[in-house]
Amino acid sequence: ADFKGKHILLAEDNELNQEIAVHILNSHGIEVDVVPDGQAAVEKIDATAVGYYDVILMDIMMPVLNGYEATRLIRQLPDQEKARIPIIAMTANAFEEDKKKAFAAGMNGFISKPFKVEKLLEALAKVRR
Repeated sequence: ADFKGKHILLAEDNELNQEIAVHILNSHGIEVDVVPDGQAAVEKIDATAVGYYDVILMDIMMPVLNGYEATRLIRQLPDQEKARIPIIAMTANAFEEDKKKAFAAGMNGFISKPFKVEKLLEALAKVRR
């Protein structure tokens, strides 16, 4: 899939994980903005124009608000276009129970960390809008 010109919001508190993900995504023509926690992700989506971000990559274990809580708040935003943005969970916790929690929170996809590039691109292709 061609992702050139797409915009992703990456919610990730670990700087090394941020650098790796940004490098991979940029190398595929994807523009990335990074926020360090779930609260910042909610605020960024709420403050940004509808349609600017194509997908959110959401870490689960973050300070302030975790990925589940942030996803629930995004899904409750008054602007339904913003509330429906695709969200992909990224987590080192890759058990079936973790997947169920992610989908129950309103996420659209799930990848485990450390992620393989092809798995990340596959997850992005599945949730494209």
